[in-house]
Amino acid sequence: MDRRETARILVAGSGPAGLIAALGFADAGFPVTLVGPEPNGQDGRTTALMNPALKILERLGVLDAVRSQAAPLKVMRIVDATSRLIRSPVVIFRASEIGEEQFGLNLPNSALNPALASVVAAHSGIEWRKAMVQTWRIGGDHAQAILSDGSEITASLAVAADGRLSPAREAAGISTSARSYPQAALVLNFGHRSDHAFTSTEFHTETGPFTQVPLPGNRSSLVWVVEPETAKELAALDDAALSMRVEQRMQSMLGRVSVEPGRQVYQLSGVTPRCFARNRVALVGEAAHVFPPIGAQGLNLGIRDIDDLVGIACKNRDDPGTVKALAAYDFKRRPDILARSNAVNLLNKSLLSQMLPAQMARSAGLGVLGGFAPLRAFFMREGLRPGSGFAALAGGLRKQIRRVGP
Repeated sequence: MDRRETARILVAGSGPAGLIAALGFADAGFPVTLVGPEPNGQDGRTTALMNPALKILERLGVLDAVRSQAAPLKVMRIVDATSRLIRSPVVIFRASEIGEEQFGLNLPNSALNPALASVVAAHSGIEWRKAMVQTWRIGGDHAQAILSDGSEITASLAVAADGRLSPAREAAGISTSARSYPQAALVLNFGHRSDHAFTSTEFHTETGPFTQVPLPGNRSSLVWVVEPETAKELAALDDAALSMRVEQRMQSMLGRVSVEPGRQVYQLSGVTPRCFARNRVALVGEAAHVFPPIGAQGLNLGIRDIDDLVGIACKNRDDPGTVKALAAYDFKRRPDILARSNAVNLLNKSLLSQMLPAQMARSAGLGVLGGFAPLRAFFMREGLRPGSGFAALAGGLRKQIRRVGP
């Protein structure tokens, strides 16, 4: 029996980025084959998605299924919790300052992943093969995947949504610049006595950020970046001891804390590909960028990858995997990915640095950001939608010119 099948778009990877990519291409009218197992429904982490990403999920028919389990992010605050000589002032970002009701929503992965999987499974334009890619064959006019069940899939374009180690990226011959960090992230959820008022607080410490993000009710998620050995020690504490450590670290800001079951520890690393598309393969999500969990950038950046890739494919419907189309994708994504990853890496390095000039520069930068409203608004808009900060500045300048004009 001939088990070979042809699909114009092959999406490798069934994590959030892969599921969203499959939905995005199918919604645009492309036949899609998705390859990967059912996503983990027990993932205790949460994902903060900003408004532009939420609009895409809404368009794809996913948002309504998870909205009730999410908490809005209305205020974001940066607090210098180091004990260094030079400390930065508190910086507060309010969505209302830029005319938004919220920056986004904090969604539990245990709700987001099954919701995405359900919509994908129900979509008539998506064939979901719940196997793994065993071998890639990348040719001049197609990408072919041989699956663990022996079947083969041929496509004009392969979308690599298969994670930071990405076999599809390797098969396409895309090299990477990788780095490890002397940090690990302890991830958990916790209850607290006081109301979080939909405020997320990122405490900057000598080992990295300690980030509290609101969940529905008097609950929050936590990403605590520390040295790897410290992360293991914290994860091994009993509930009462760990609850006390969390409360102390956040200066009892939310009153008494009670950690919930389910702790996860992740070693931090960074990966930057030399290019973002090549040889019939386009990179999205963690196949395209890996960096420390600072500033809620991860999946938001991945969703922009997917949105841009689908847009370029729509302009090249006959063959979305051509050299021209992939070059357009690489050109489109490069400034956004490099700007975000470099900014996050620079901020992370400034937290770890013991050098006084680095601490002074960080303190001065945050001081200007906190004290100068137009600059703060610019960064908030850019954080939501790349280019919107510049657009707002240009709009304000045009208004000023009209006021003083003849």
